[in-house]
Amino acid sequence: MASSTFSQIYIQIVFAVKGRNSLIHSSWEAELHKYITGIVHNKGQKMLAINGMPDHVHILIGMKPSCNLSDLVREIKKSSNVFIQEKKFSPHKFEWQSGFGAFSYSHSALDNVIAYIGNQKEHHKKHTFKKEYTQFLERFKVEYKNEYLFEWID
Repeated sequence: MASSTFSQIYIQIVFAVKGRNSLIHSSWEAELHKYITGIVHNKGQKMLAINGMPDHVHILIGMKPSCNLSDLVREIKKSSNVFIQEKKFSPHKFEWQSGFGAFSYSHSALDNVIAYIGNQKEHHKKHTFKKEYTQFLERFKVEYKNEYLFEWID
């Protein structure tokens, strides 16, 4: 990337455990988040917030224009999946669902997005992940077909 390249790209990434199983246990969630943060930093991106629920994760990154978002998410999922299996965190087969959501924000929205991600546990007392995710898609005017969304366990 040329030294004259300046950017301000903020992306919230959301992805789920395969089958939307609630496999991310509170006893190792912080370690998983730390591991994912390390992947993001090792790929030269800036982690601004990470949090989630037993069945999904939210990540907010400051992204460089040279970053390929799909490659980054693929690496996060692949490496963290291996990490979870090697650490034997889950007694069940752990796997991330294919696909992810990616939503861009302006610098002025960062405080609100960081607070939202930090407040996941409270937020999900009122809303299911399915409702949250479809609201994101609708608010960002992302066209979607229900059959291509995550596999939901209702």
